[in-house]
Amino acid sequence: MLGRVLCTVLFVGALPSPAGASQGHISVVLLGANGDLAKKYLWQGLFQLYMDQVSSGHSFTFHGAALAALEPGQRLMFDVLKKLSCPPGEAPNRCAVLKDQFLKLSQYHQLGSAEDYRALNREIETLLGQEGLQEAGRIFYLSVPPFAYTEIAGHINSSCRPRAGAWLRVVLEKPFGHDLQSAQQLAAELAGFFSEEEMYRVDHYLGKQAVAHILPFRDQNRQFLGPIWNRHHVERVEVVLKETVDAKGRTRFYEQYGVIRDVLQNHLTEALLFLIMELPANASSAQELVQRRLQALQALWGLQRSSAVLGQYQAYDSQVQQELREARGHVSTTPTFAGVLIHSQSPRWEGVPFLLTSGKALDERVGYARVLFKNRAYCPQSGTLRDAGHSQCKPKQIIFYFGHGALGAPAVLVSRNLFQPVMPKDSWREAGARSDLHLFGQPLSDFYVYSPVRERDAYSVVISNIYHGRKDFFIPVENLLASWAFWTPLLDSTSRQPPRLYPGGVENQQLLDFEMVPGGLAFTLAEPAELLHPGGQGPSDFRAVRSQFRQSPLVSAWAEELIARLASDMEEAAVRSVARSGQFHLALSGGSSPVGLFQRLARHHYGFPWQQSHVWLVDERCVPLTDSESNFLGLHRHLLQHVRVPYFNIHPMPVHLNRRLCVEEDGGAQLYAQDIAALVANASFDLVLLGVGTDGHTASLFPRSESGLEGAATVLLTESPAKPHQRMSFSLPLINRARQVFVLVLGKGKHDITTLLSRVGHEPRKWPISGVSPSSGQLVWYVDYEALLG
Repeated sequence: MLGRVLCTVLFVGALPSPAGASQGHISVVLLGANGDLAKKYLWQGLFQLYMDQVSSGHSFTFHGAALAALEPGQRLMFDVLKKLSCPPGEAPNRCAVLKDQFLKLSQYHQLGSAEDYRALNREIETLLGQEGLQEAGRIFYLSVPPFAYTEIAGHINSSCRPRAGAWLRVVLEKPFGHDLQSAQQLAAELAGFFSEEEMYRVDHYLGKQAVAHILPFRDQNRQFLGPIWNRHHVERVEVVLKETVDAKGRTRFYEQYGVIRDVLQNHLTEALLFLIMELPANASSAQELVQRRLQALQALWGLQRSSAVLGQYQAYDSQVQQELREARGHVSTTPTFAGVLIHSQSPRWEGVPFLLTSGKALDERVGYARVLFKNRAYCPQSGTLRDAGHSQCKPKQIIFYFGHGALGAPAVLVSRNLFQPVMPKDSWREAGARSDLHLFGQPLSDFYVYSPVRERDAYSVVISNIYHGRKDFFIPVENLLASWAFWTPLLDSTSRQPPRLYPGGVENQQLLDFEMVPGGLAFTLAEPAELLHPGGQGPSDFRAVRSQFRQSPLVSAWAEELIARLASDMEEAAVRSVARSGQFHLALSGGSSPVGLFQRLARHHYGFPWQQSHVWLVDERCVPLTDSESNFLGLHRHLLQHVRVPYFNIHPMPVHLNRRLCVEEDGGAQLYAQDIAALVANASFDLVLLGVGTDGHTASLFPRSESGLEGAATVLLTESPAKPHQRMSFSLPLINRARQVFVLVLGKGKHDITTLLSRVGHEPRKWPISGVSPSSGQLVWYVDYEALLG
């Protein structure tokens, strides 16, 4: 039957072939023919291919395949095929004829067992023999979960390869693995069945018209871009995909992958590479383009945990509980929003920030790649008196607009104060000016705007590229593994990081705003966000609040972000104190934990009022101040020598008197107590910074010690179980007189004591830190995620 249909189609008079015989027959097999992707995009893309190529000289048959039995599977498939549409502008009569032919050339097959594949192969071979057709090739489009790839690949390889001389193209949909190791395993398994030339790994974003035009745009505008497409002129590059929908109905997939694996590792990375790769002299060489993309990927600096900010919309947990039948208290750390800062070590881009951002349940649906240029101009003349569109003081940018959003369609936009670009007139046309639309705060009239002459769905472009064998628009295995090698360290380091909660949509307000800080990214609003009513009253119940630990405020984040927050809070406390009393008395603990804090205060907090600050030590080891074990020496190296604290405002503990160390008769502790009483009003420090030992000690107050926990003494000598044993320390009563006490707890090694402290009460003889409770001040805990979560 199909043979007679094919013969009829080949010789329909209204659709003549070019002069000469057929160029060969192509069999297209779509596995997963009744899945969501096939229903929404793939069948329409195959129909578009047929419409475009029906007169090319090739003949086609289309084989939909799935696990469902013949009758129900065929019924479902043809329900989809009957709804296929022609593009605007297609003559109705021609559209009707082509659609009818396409349906007649399409068949459904149940493909599961090896015998099913052998039967499909026999049917194709029989058709070729009956019609006397030469086989050009076969396309197998695997729109199935990746776990099925290996079994299907084995069946295709053993039972369904085309005749000698014909090509085979096996199309694979993402995800290609979950991390570097799984991607390597999948690649090795598939390489046992197919050559790299036969595999087409799809990233449909490379089929989006604005993305696909990045390289042609760069090539055709070399004369303008050559001098400015580099670190000296580009301020930053942004690649963004925002979605208004959430993950409802897809949480099983999303729990495995999250936003970074779903969008950033593939779509946004590939678009970024098109922007930053070195353009070969011959931009039409597919092999050179693929190689330059790989080189650009390999030149990216490695990602750290601080390179990203992560979020999760508030309803996600309840959706996971409902769809995956998780317990009511289940908490997911899967991010649904991510912003990632990337840098390149290439000479062209060194120092230029690349920002990749994507999320679900955001305020708008839009995607774009934006190159923002530095602006060195100063314009004294009023903007109302000049040609606004060409003003050198306006932002200069080039935007590849993927679609949706304010424009509602793909576009390429170039600021008028840059240059008028060269664009191919057969495929892109200049859009009319619209004064009612604004983009990034600018009226659309500030841009040269170009839109496609004919809009095409991304999958139609992808399928056309498969037909034409355009390998440069697919992901080679080497590039795939390089991408996973780049992203996997970040995925591993953030796998247990609690994301910031956000309510979704316009209610997000500024919660997801982030900024570049030394070492990476940080949310602009530093307070952790949580829902006031976990039962879920709706987005209006969402606002930023502090968490609690031992009935006191808790600030938690990864170590770098936590230290940045602590340093900012210390500066704020210092500024307030100086405004109130003209001075700031700060007492600091020693050890390794605060080293990063000291360095940050020295390098990034130029507004800190050091001239009005007095720096004291909470405790000291009984060693000379020049000894590497000395708390004061560490404080001096990492902080004091880098800031302008008046010499007479620095107060080291007098542990070395009369050429002796911490001898009771020398009265060093009493001398320090007298200095405090003379200089610190009511012996009440403005801020005391403490740490916590794994045994629960703080300052140099250790478990089972009888001294320093109560009484009148403010400074005393103590004994440590670790060397050096002798110490000098503040007492608990002195610490508890402070206006503010900040406790810094860092590292996985502190997880056990942190957990213990969350459960015990006021027992300073067992755990001295539990006795810290300012009588009229505030205690704040700064605990990083490793200490908090392990």
